[in-house]
Amino acid sequence: MTVLATAAVLAAQVVGFVVLRSWLLNRVDDQLAGFRPPSRAVVEAVTDADDLPAQPKGALPSDFRVYFYNADGHLLGKSLGSHDKPGPRLPDSTGELTLTEGHPESVASTDGDGHWRVLLKSGPEGMKVVVALPLDTVDGATSKILWLDAVLLFVTVAAVLVVGRMVVRLGLLPLTRMERTAENITAGQLDLRLPDTNPRSEIGRLGRVLNSMLDRLQQALTERAESEGRLRRFVADAGHELRTPLTTIQGYAELTLRPGPRTAGQQREASRQIADSAARMSLLVEDLQLLATLDKEPSYAHETVDLLALAADAVSSAAVHNRSHPVDLGPLHSADGQNASGELDLAQTEGDPHRLRQVVENLLSNACTHTPDGTPVHVRVGVTRAGPYSGGTDRPGRTSASPPLPQGRWVSVIEVADEGPGLEAVHAAHVFERFYRADPSRSREHGGSGLGLAIAATIMEGHGGRLELDTAPGAGCVFRVVLPHLPPSDSYG
Repeated sequence: MTVLATAAVLAAQVVGFVVLRSWLLNRVDDQLAGFRPPSRAVVEAVTDADDLPAQPKGALPSDFRVYFYNADGHLLGKSLGSHDKPGPRLPDSTGELTLTEGHPESVASTDGDGHWRVLLKSGPEGMKVVVALPLDTVDGATSKILWLDAVLLFVTVAAVLVVGRMVVRLGLLPLTRMERTAENITAGQLDLRLPDTNPRSEIGRLGRVLNSMLDRLQQALTERAESEGRLRRFVADAGHELRTPLTTIQGYAELTLRPGPRTAGQQREASRQIADSAARMSLLVEDLQLLATLDKEPSYAHETVDLLALAADAVSSAAVHNRSHPVDLGPLHSADGQNASGELDLAQTEGDPHRLRQVVENLLSNACTHTPDGTPVHVRVGVTRAGPYSGGTDRPGRTSASPPLPQGRWVSVIEVADEGPGLEAVHAAHVFERFYRADPSRSREHGGSGLGLAIAATIMEGHGGRLELDTAPGAGCVFRVVLPHLPPSDSYG
């Protein structure tokens, strides 16, 4: 800023100096061009009479000087004008004269101090006349201008240095505040944000972008910490789940190896406990392997799946294996809880029928296992639009491990609803977590690793849908399978 300001002021001063000097010289040139010495004074000045004075008093106005060269080109000793100060330095002959007639030029004074402006003109009888004016006024004015310009330049540069530094510091205050905030964030205060976010300034826009970046970084760090916490809990829970059957196997194996007589009943009981524990551990390992496969490289078939037929098969299987709970199949209810059409709708989607069958059977098994005997279980199938009441989107009291679907989108739905005691919100918020078990009133006394719903939610998310739960204490549980609807026309190409 200082360099640019100095260059600008210096350029303006040079231009002003040149214009002023040129204007002053033009005025002198106009005076020289318009000067006409009186003819009588010229005759008296060039006469050879010795009794004539060297300078006729009052012959010329102001500071004019007039010098003469005779027809032979020699400088005459007499001149017109005041001789109070040294005149211009002129050669003795016209042959050495470098002046051009009618073109004023500047020449040095005879004593080397000061300058004169001279103009060559033609005189009478072949003579040459040189009219001169001193440039003392011009030199004095330009000298004062130069000193004034030098002082002004110094003051301007100093002011620009001081004021410019202050202005730049003031303009960079937002960056300074950003620097301090960044240092505090680096020190561990991750909740801090940059204070300057005015969208009308470059620094403000930078602050907005950096704040957005910091929000994403903090979210990523939080998610990473939560993921690490879930992983630690997962490993601890898996170890805990495996420890129980392993301890049982180890204990009964040591019992069988212990010397001493044992009855056949004791031997059968030990073998049965070892086999049951091994089966339980094998099931847990298979579930863990399935979860790892679904998380890493899920592989699903892409077929048209009739959810009504799938639900009917699952209901028939549940009716055979769980005679303590009445299970029925019906149409999906509308938002107000009434039967939407009274008939079962054809609900289709695209996906893996075996995995989807696994999800529905898991939900039916949970409903029959975690509710008292005789509790009715209802399976409802239908097609609806995604919404807060029909399913597929979030709402208070609803839990899901997957993101919501676009509201208003056509979806195929399977609901598994029981009339059991329901779940409190604190437990419902964690039912889809791995190895999570609700309160003892809804837990199995034996078996059940807490991976079933986590596997089901993962399968649903892999199909572009989601598994959700609506529940409240005393209101039962409604597990809802929500999948993108496939119209019948699309299923036949």
